[in-house]
Amino acid sequence: MIDMPAVKDRATPAEPSPPARRRRRRGDGKVIVGTVIVGLFVLAAVFAPLVTSGHPGDQDLLNRLAQPSLAHPLGTDQLGRDEWTRLVYAIRIDLRVALLGSLIPAILGSLIGIAAGLGSKWLDTAIMRTSDVVVSLPLFIFFIALVGLLGPGSGFLFLGPGELPLIIGFTVISWVVYARLLRSEVRRVRSMDYVRAARLGGLPRWRVVAWHIVPNAIGQSIVYFFVDVGLAVVAISTLSFLGVGIPIGTPEWGSMIQSGRSVIQTNWWLIAAPGAAIALVGMGLALIGDGLDDRIKS
Repeated sequence: MIDMPAVKDRATPAEPSPPARRRRRRGDGKVIVGTVIVGLFVLAAVFAPLVTSGHPGDQDLLNRLAQPSLAHPLGTDQLGRDEWTRLVYAIRIDLRVALLGSLIPAILGSLIGIAAGLGSKWLDTAIMRTSDVVVSLPLFIFFIALVGLLGPGSGFLFLGPGELPLIIGFTVISWVVYARLLRSEVRRVRSMDYVRAARLGGLPRWRVVAWHIVPNAIGQSIVYFFVDVGLAVVAISTLSFLGVGIPIGTPEWGSMIQSGRSVIQTNWWLIAAPGAAIALVGMGLALIGDGLDDRIKS
């Protein structure tokens, strides 16, 4: 009797090529570095009372514009407020608004994009034309008008004054990118052979969508989400610098830069510190997104 070779129940996945392995390792490194950078900021925000010397609003008018020292690592501002304390507490505001201002439109836009990619032609056309209208809105003029209409308010739930209008503005503007990304990816994935095989195999439509289409189409949206959070941090700081959104006096990186402009010649660190914080957070989030993109494409 001739021994027949055993048939494996499951095909062994092909080994990635050397360039793919190098790209994957490079992507892992980017994700690790970005996670460490962002993680340090998150830890500082969570344990702010432990790493600062007091409340960010505490004033010492007799110690205004003090030089950096052990008591005040980044000196004090024009009202004698500790700059390090304000810098750390500003992380809570900037990351909270940026995260919610990216997460809500990401969820909303993804659902709309999936509907456009799987729905009828008239639904797809209606969504795409609506997105064209939203894209035509000038970002900062829209935010200024929205904040002027809604006002800063006194806060909502766990949000501080001026944060809710910013989140609403980000949601109105940013869902378009996620919708277009998901629509394009869903239309590409649904034409794949394995999706057709799943349909021919008799799987319900919802199962094909949930198990085969969405998981394979959402990768680029996840990558963009991290980049979008970084862009939101820059946008929040820019609006605060212009005096829009977060009320003046609240510890926020953009308003800290604005208040330090008048003493840039003598106390340049009042601008450099929040500027460096914005750059580091943006770089960390961009590294995470770029690293995930390398992982997906390898």
